[in-house]
Amino acid sequence: MKSDLLALAAQLAARDEGFALVTVVRREPPSSARVGDSALVTASGDYHGWAGGGCTRETVLRESLRAIADGEPRLLSLSPSNSAQNPGALRSGMQLFPMACESGGTVEIYVEPVLPAPRLVLFGATPAVEALARIGEAMGYRVERSAQAPIKGAHVLIATMGDEDLEVLQQVLGAEPAYVGVIASRKRFEHVRETLAACGVPRAALERVCAPAGLDLGARTPEEIALSVMAQIVQQRRASAKPNPVLKEAKDPICGMSVAVATARHTAEVKGTKYYFCCAGCRSKFLQREATQ
Repeated sequence: MKSDLLALAAQLAARDEGFALVTVVRREPPSSARVGDSALVTASGDYHGWAGGGCTRETVLRESLRAIADGEPRLLSLSPSNSAQNPGALRSGMQLFPMACESGGTVEIYVEPVLPAPRLVLFGATPAVEALARIGEAMGYRVERSAQAPIKGAHVLIATMGDEDLEVLQQVLGAEPAYVGVIASRKRFEHVRETLAACGVPRAALERVCAPAGLDLGARTPEEIALSVMAQIVQQRRASAKPNPVLKEAKDPICGMSVAVATARHTAEVKGTKYYFCCAGCRSKFLQREATQ
């Protein structure tokens, strides 16, 4: 991978922005891509580098956005032989796409999403909190303890033992966390819930709070309690994941390729209808055809 892409990847990672690394792992002529060619696709659809042009680029961009959304890597095969009638040499884990443009050739590309580490924000200094911090770090979470830590999208555990529950919980619920757990008895949290509701905190937000935090595993020790909390976080993360993000697509009227509408670079509007194309060549052919009709 070229140094400019590595530098960009480092910058995005430092800003906690997701992206996908794209690498050509196999090719057959006359594909313009070469083994080792690489690109980087950002979550906003910016495409940097080279992993093939035309139909290849459009397919790679679309599948990279899906990989960033669902966190799953992909092995793509683009070939003229890939079709419903002739599925080609399908291998386990490989996704087949037709190479419809005239350039032809076959190319296989690996798409790897690189996502920010999930964040675990902890309030309190109890033995269970310390144990959860160790578990979170072992699982690749970024553990933060500062009261100034960003809450949006984070997994939050509050274990202040009643001293600051009201203030902390009100702060956290207003910041769109991914998960909120409170280590407290049901009776004590019911009092906290009613107090916050009286202060104007929406009931819907309060219903999202897990209290007592953690799955019911019969946990007793601080380590067991921490394990039950992490199990609940994992359960909620997996349940909320989107395995197959839906992207609005249009069909290239020349080659038949699917084009992601949001990131299409080549478009044309004819008689009030907008058309989307995988490459400039298909757009030119379309406009020439329309001009003769």
